[in-house]
Amino acid sequence: MSRLLPAFLRRPAVALIPAAIVLALAAVTPAHADKDADRARAAVQSGEILPLSRILETVASQYAGDVIGVELDRDDGIWQYEVKLLLPTGSVAKLKYDARTAALIKAKGRDLDQARKKP
Repeated sequence: MSRLLPAFLRRPAVALIPAAIVLALAAVTPAHADKDADRARAAVQSGEILPLSRILETVASQYAGDVIGVELDRDDGIWQYEVKLLLPTGSVAKLKYDARTAALIKAKGRDLDQARKKP
C-alpha cells in the first residue's frame, strides 16, 4: 500500500505535519477562550455588566423555552448577551440583551410572539 502513495508522503517527517498543525491550533484556541473568559469575569466584577444568571432570569420571565446557547460580545463598545432560545414550537429565536441593564435590544425568530409571556 505504501507504494500507492507518492514518494513525498512516504517520508515520516511529512506524515507528522498534519498532526503538528492540529496540535498547534489546539494550543492556540484555549488561550483565546481563557482571555475572553477573563475579560467577561472582570466586567462582571467591576459592575460593568450583569452576571449571566441575571440575564437568564430575565429571559425566563419574558419567554417560554429552553436556552440552548449564550454569547457575550462587545459591539460598538456595548456589551451584549446573545441568547439562543428553543421555543416550545421547536423553532429557535435569537434574543439580544444589553449586558449592563438586561434590556432587550433585539428579538427575532419564528413563533416568538407565541412564546412571549404576559407581564
